[in-house]
Order: sequence, then C-alpha cells, then structure tokens
Amino acid sequence: MLLRISHFLLPLTLLAAGCSTVSAPTGSQRLSPNNAELLARRAKIAAEPPGDYYIGRRFWLEGTNFWGFVRKPGQQWEEAKLVMLGEKLKRAPDRLPEDGPAGSRLGFDHNYEYKLHGHFSGHRVYDPNSNQILPEFVLRDYELLSTHPGFLFHPDQRFEPRRVPTIPKY
Repeated sequence: MLLRISHFLLPLTLLAAGCSTVSAPTGSQRLSPNNAELLARRAKIAAEPPGDYYIGRRFWLEGTNFWGFVRKPGQQWEEAKLVMLGEKLKRAPDRLPEDGPAGSRLGFDHNYEYKLHGHFSGHRVYDPNSNQILPEFVLRDYELLSTHPGFLFHPDQRFEPRRVPTIPKY
C-alpha cells in the first residue's frame, strides 16, 4: 500500500513543481522597478534602425586617454567596446584643454550619448593611465543624441570617478 501511494504522489509532486514554474512570480522573482527599466531600455535599443553608424557613450575618467564605449545599433551595451578615439579625420566632441573652466574642458561630456560615424581601424592602442590596450575607433563625424541618456549598464550601477567600469554579463 505504501508503495502504491508513493507512486501516486511522485507524479503529483512533479506536476505541482512544474506548475509552479508557470505561475505568477512571487517574492524575489517579481520584476523590480530597476529590472523593468533595464528591460525597457533593452527593448528600445533592440528597435534601433540598422545602418552604417555606431552609438557611443562618452566615459571620461580624469587622467585616462580612452574615449568611452561604442556599439553597433541594436547591440546592447554589454556588447560595447571601450575604445581609444582616432582623431585623424575629426576631432572628439570634447577636444578642449584639460584645465579649462568647468563645462569647457576635456571630459565635459561625460555620459553623453552620440551617434558616431566612423570605423574600427583594426589597430589597438595603449592607454598608459588605465594600463589597457584598446581598439581604435576612427571618428569621421558625430551627432549628439542625449546629454542625459541614463544608466550605462544597469540602473543600480554607480559611477566611480577613479575606476574603469567592468561590463557585466547578464
């Protein structure tokens, strides 16, 4: 009798376990506001029109020479590359003195988002201040998209002015 009950209970237990995976999320499974924000932005990026351009996010840290992160349209920020900007054809938007007045110096455009025209040269460039060898993006032209585009990788991520961010894997 005990054996028959266990054979009967096992399929019911498995069925109940299977049903719990399709029920409404509860507790920690609920979509937090930050995750909802992340999903909304991912959908917006996925809807970007394809084309011969890139999206760039200026990321400036005092003393470093890299420019920021660059990705293809429709590509998520987690796939972006931290780049050195080649200015053979066009100067960077913030090509200003490092010691100028606030708002008129190198890095004034930290976290601005740009539509970039150019190409990856295939060369890698050393930035001695961040001790990184990075791909070179040769800038041909740019267009400012936003001065306040929001978070870069995740809504919970905070800017640390002396630390190069790591790209999280989601």
